[in-house]
Amino acid sequence: MSLYDDFVPPLSHGLKALSNVLAKAEAHCEARKIDPSVLLAARLYPDMFPLTRQVQIACDQARRGAVRLKGGEPESVPDTEVTFTDLKGRIANTIASLAALKPADFEGAEDRTVTFKAGPNDMSFKGADYIRYWILPNFYFHTATAYGVLRHNGVELGKADFLGG
Repeated sequence: MSLYDDFVPPLSHGLKALSNVLAKAEAHCEARKIDPSVLLAARLYPDMFPLTRQVQIACDQARRGAVRLKGGEPESVPDTEVTFTDLKGRIANTIASLAALKPADFEGAEDRTVTFKAGPNDMSFKGADYIRYWILPNFYFHTATAYGVLRHNGVELGKADFLGG
């Protein structure tokens, strides 16, 4: 297995599942006459980010991770999404950026040092550890939290929805 295999297929799969979960949430709102902004702003706990931000961060992990593993510095993407359609568009753009990657893009990335700021902290990992101990845990934390927010608010979801069928 290569770093490409550890990174691109699982994140692409997880993003597709997240998009499908959001589609179910949108349908839930339509069927029950719920203002979508209620779910988009929902949180599991007051000090946690709302659904919208959970999705944005999941996408950021994939996009930023890919650029850093290739040796670059990711550009900032504005967080302007306010609807389910907007969020599914951000996911689709992230999936497209992952689809453009090739295994050759990750050659030498195992040992490449990846440094970045996470809040006030300076972080540094070798490429393989960056995927294993930063990207994947953060990605799955935010996708699982998004799922949990929606499930907690009554959207009919099951484990298969999170796993992507």
